[in-house]
Amino acid sequence: MELLVILACTALVAAAPQQKQTVPDPKEVQLLRFDSDNDGLGTYSYAFEQSDGTKKEEQGELKNAGTDDEFVAVKGSYSWTGPDGVTYTVTYVADETGFHPTIEQGPDGSIPAGVIASLKSQ
Repeated sequence: MELLVILACTALVAAAPQQKQTVPDPKEVQLLRFDSDNDGLGTYSYAFEQSDGTKKEEQGELKNAGTDDEFVAVKGSYSWTGPDGVTYTVTYVADETGFHPTIEQGPDGSIPAGVIASLKSQ
């Protein structure tokens, strides 16, 4: 009987909800790296990384310079660690055909609904 009680308690502890990872206080986040290069003519690049795991990199290049079809083609990515402890990454290209994001899924294969909604509104 004592063994049954111990097993029941062990099962309850194992089934208890796990404590969520806390989100860092924005006031505590530090900039770890920042790079920027801009030729002033439409070609640029920049990147940054923060202590909370947030990262962004982007490059832009002027296409069809001096024509009516002139535009800046952009490619880049950004990532962050969600409150669930999973790092999410969005890679994108933006050119004359529009904004084209690709989401790299977390380890469980899910993508938060808020991420999908924010990409559809772009």
